[in-house]
Amino acid sequence: MQKKIFTCLMGLFISAALLAQPANPARDWSIGLQLWTFRVFTFHDAVAKADSCGIKVIQAFPGQALGGKWKGGFGPGMSAEDRKSVKEYVKSKGMTINAFGVTEAANEEGWKKLFDFAKEMGIPIIVAEPKDNQWNYVDRLAEEYHIRIAIHDHPKPAHYWNPDSVIAAMKGHPNIGSCADLGHWARNGLNVVDCLKKLNGHIWNVHLKDVTTFGKVDADDAIPGHGVIDMLAVFQELKRQGYKGSFAIEHEANWENNAGDVIQIVHYYHELVNKLK
Repeated sequence: MQKKIFTCLMGLFISAALLAQPANPARDWSIGLQLWTFRVFTFHDAVAKADSCGIKVIQAFPGQALGGKWKGGFGPGMSAEDRKSVKEYVKSKGMTINAFGVTEAANEEGWKKLFDFAKEMGIPIIVAEPKDNQWNYVDRLAEEYHIRIAIHDHPKPAHYWNPDSVIAAMKGHPNIGSCADLGHWARNGLNVVDCLKKLNGHIWNVHLKDVTTFGKVDADDAIPGHGVIDMLAVFQELKRQGYKGSFAIEHEANWENNAGDVIQIVHYYHELVNKLK
């Protein structure tokens, strides 16, 4: 009996040690783009612009006009034919859609439609802001569909502006985690690295964003490395945590002509990753 207990304890210790292993940024991370950055363009054109910036991982947002040969906007309302064609188009660019959001639904039926859509499109993460009374069934659906829910933080007075509210949603809900929007935390007057530490092990997606002014909810976006956030410290903390996932550029500035900004951010991301080697 003692031997069995010892073996079990050793197994738990080894598992915990493995979970605590730092990430290998070159292997475990990728640079992506939230298509909201190109929201003034159609989905068709935004994907092409992302491709021209060297992006191969994208996040789609609900309602973006599809453009091209398609009708309507990106989301559950797309026809079966358009869903298939959109997937083929994204694949033809050598790209993948790794998340969809920020979104929400009024009830369980609405959430099920979101999960059905994400499953058909091959999207593994839904970035969302579920209501408190929806946590239980959203977590259950996430487990059923094998699709994670990543709660996004918007500026005050949004419900999830503070990571403590995200932690409350995660309690007892293993399929709910965080989509860490770095810029919005800074807008909310929160220390970004401290926020990451609070969510240790439960960050499933990162929005790579910087701002010009700390603690100002309507602060302008800044190109990362030129704003108020210590991005190297952020990357060091995520490496320490063993984060595995993408950094989605979400640059809300220079809307009509921001591809050059995106390319600059891509270069900056790679500079930081190289510093972590």
